[in-house]
Order: sequence, then C-alpha cells, then structure tokens
Amino acid sequence: MNGETSSEITPVFGQRALQHFSFQPGYRSFGATPRKLQERARYYQTQFEERPDPWLRYEAPKLLDENRAAAAGLLNAPVETVVLVSNATVGTNTVFRNLTWDDDGRDEILHFSTAYGACAKTIDYVVDSSGGKVTSREIVLSYPCEDEEVLDAFRNAVSQSQTEGKRARVCVFDTVSSLPGVRFPFESMTKACKDLGITSFIDGAQGIGQIPIDLTAVDPDFFVTNCHKWLHVPRSCAVLYVPVRNQHLISSTLPTSHGYVPKIGTRFNPLPPPAAGNSAFVHNFQFVGTLDTSAYMCIKDAIEWRKEVFGGEEEIMKYIQWLAAEGGRRAAEILGTTIMENKSGGLTKCALVNIALPMWVRPAPGATNAPEAFTPQPEDIVISLEESLGVDRWMRKIFMEEYNTFMPLYIHRHRVWFRLSAQVYLDVHDFEWAAKTMLEVIKRVAKREYETK
Repeated sequence: MNGETSSEITPVFGQRALQHFSFQPGYRSFGATPRKLQERARYYQTQFEERPDPWLRYEAPKLLDENRAAAAGLLNAPVETVVLVSNATVGTNTVFRNLTWDDDGRDEILHFSTAYGACAKTIDYVVDSSGGKVTSREIVLSYPCEDEEVLDAFRNAVSQSQTEGKRARVCVFDTVSSLPGVRFPFESMTKACKDLGITSFIDGAQGIGQIPIDLTAVDPDFFVTNCHKWLHVPRSCAVLYVPVRNQHLISSTLPTSHGYVPKIGTRFNPLPPPAAGNSAFVHNFQFVGTLDTSAYMCIKDAIEWRKEVFGGEEEIMKYIQWLAAEGGRRAAEILGTTIMENKSGGLTKCALVNIALPMWVRPAPGATNAPEAFTPQPEDIVISLEESLGVDRWMRKIFMEEYNTFMPLYIHRHRVWFRLSAQVYLDVHDFEWAAKTMLEVIKRVAKREYETK
C-alpha cells in the first residue's frame, strides 16, 4: 500500500504487531481486526453516504467484483465461481435452502460430530422443515484419530445409510474444525465424496488466511469461508464458492432480492444490468437487500496489508502454525498435560491448538461414549456431567471479568480441553500466560468457587 517492495519488508510478529490493533491495555484476544482495515471499511461507508445513489448502483458493484477476484486468486478459484456473503452461516443456509430433496424420503445429509453448532442446526432445520423428505446422519469422531480413520468412518456411514434404505446425498465437513480445533482431511474427503457420488459441502469458516486452500485442485461441490476470522477482513465477510456445474442449483440468495430470476414471467429490477462477463449467478449476489458491504470491499486491502506488514500469506501461515505448535507445547508443559495430536502429526497443521486440562467429566452410568478414555490421575479434578455446564459458564465468565480474555472450553472423551488460536500479534509468552491463567482458575474450580457465584 505504501509503495514498498516485498524485498524491503521485514515481517514483525508477536508483541510488535500489537501496534496495528485496537485492544484495550491488558486485554488478550485470540482474534481481531487491525485498525488499518477498520479505517478502510469506514472509508467505503463514507463514500456510500456522500453519494448514495451512484455509489450503490455503479461504484459498489465494481469494487465487489475487484474483491471477488482478489478472494478467488487467494483460493485459486475461477472468479465466476466466487460470490460474497456476510458469514459462513449465511453461506451454509443459502446452499441448503436452495437444494431440493426427493419425495421418496430416502435423502440423507451426513455430517460429523465435530460440526460447528450453527451448521449442525441448519441441517436440523432442513430435516425438520422437509416434511419427511430428508434425514440426517451424524458420523462420530473420537480424537486423536488419523485421517484414514476419518475417511473410514465416512465410508462406513455411507454403507450403513445404504443398508438402511437411505441415500446419502450431501456430506458436510470442515477445513479446520472449531471444537476441537484440528485440521480436517478435507482434500481427501472431497475425493471420497466424488468417488461415491455424494455432494461435498466444505465448511471452511476457519480456512482462508490460516491454511493454504486450492479450490481448483480440491474441486468441492460447495465451499464457504469467513474472511473475518483469519484474513483480517472486518466483520462480516465470507466467500461462497459454487462451481459453474452447480450454479443452477442456487437460484436465490438469502434473503431473496432483486437478482432472483423467476421461472415464469419477469419483474422490474431497479438496479443496473449485470456487468459485462458477470453471470446471472454472480449478479444475484451483487445486491442482497440493504446490506452494509463495506467489509466485502476490504478483501483486496487486507491481502495487501498482510503482504506489506508481514510479508504475505506464506510468511503469516509459517509463523502462526509454528506459534500454535510451540505455544501449545509450552502451555501443556505448564498444565502438566498434553496437546491433541495424532501419530502422523496432521491435526496441528493449522493455527489452532487444543490443550488438555487436568479436569475430567465423570461418565454417566451406562455411558457408551468411550468410557475407556476416562483415565484421570489422582491429582486431577473430576466433576459430574450435571456440574459441567455450570463450571463451564463460571469459568468463561471469570476469564472475561477477572482476566480480561476468553478461552473456549469443551469436553471430548470425558476430558475438558481448551483451544487457543495463534495470531500474528501473539507470541509464546501469551500462550504461557493463558496456561498459567487456566491453572489459577482450575484451582478455584477445585475449591468449588463456582458454587458460590
């Protein structure tokens, strides 16, 4: 942005990068938007307010096309396959509310037990509102597992679906799952879907800006990714990728707006016609109601800023993945536990790391959810399943009110884990601080402080 060449740029990560963000003193965050990109979004908002009509009708569409192209370049996708939506949840809903289902009631949506809650609930909604046309099937994963075990579980689920007289139509899976935060074998899963004739939907919310993604090589049927999580684009902005072969399936945006083309007759559209080269699919997403698209217009700026300040995508990914690995290792040492990793080392090939706590949730009587995994040490804390929700809420509140931070907690195989995100403005000391903070709070749990607040 300032005319420097890449050879003149020295990437500065960790504490030195905090100058680019607007955190309050003493607040530790594991995800935020840089000040420069916030200013760019406000600039586009001001442009809109100064000349609303020409901006909305003629200038904004050009900027949206430029930013679609920038996102497509980063994902190695044809620009005509990329449109912009407000977030991954909207992209997911857009796809699933456009798909149609067979009247015979055999269609089935497959998803994994680690699916993001909003995606899983979108599937629930589709099932609940289908009038019996579609069902869902959850594929349970028990980490740490190898990629091939994930693929085997998928193939077994498809086989079981067929045995039960169902038809696996769509499978939803992640690039990097949220809880636990591990890299998912999405490339191999996409191929497995293709081999079995199943539509692949990749929830890449934790994708762009964190790990390399080549959509031309992977070739999923649908893909969505949030630009405001790892690419430093202001909230809210996401990319929805639909290859040309599937664009006829997506007839409406969410909500339906002026770009919709009815099957019978025509209706007046007050907006200019599509720009030269833009398909009806792309034009459909250019204007979706009165929506603030200033964040969409920051994709190109964010890519340039990341190159100017840190040296570009490769350097950023190298740093944050190293930090997740080293920071996670140090945090686990402080807690006397371990990180979540498989034998091949594939789970941590991302910028998220999961650290076990010396805290367990006692299996309920008759539990079938891997009770053999319940192996607490004498010094570990053990709570009941009934207590766990209250403990979780209390700990999250304490993090924010007394420690000025937030760390997500979850239970997997009866053990309590927490997840940390490696960001450009963090260093190993932040991970050590997080572990020491967690240790303090755990000691307070042992004293049962959660029962008094």
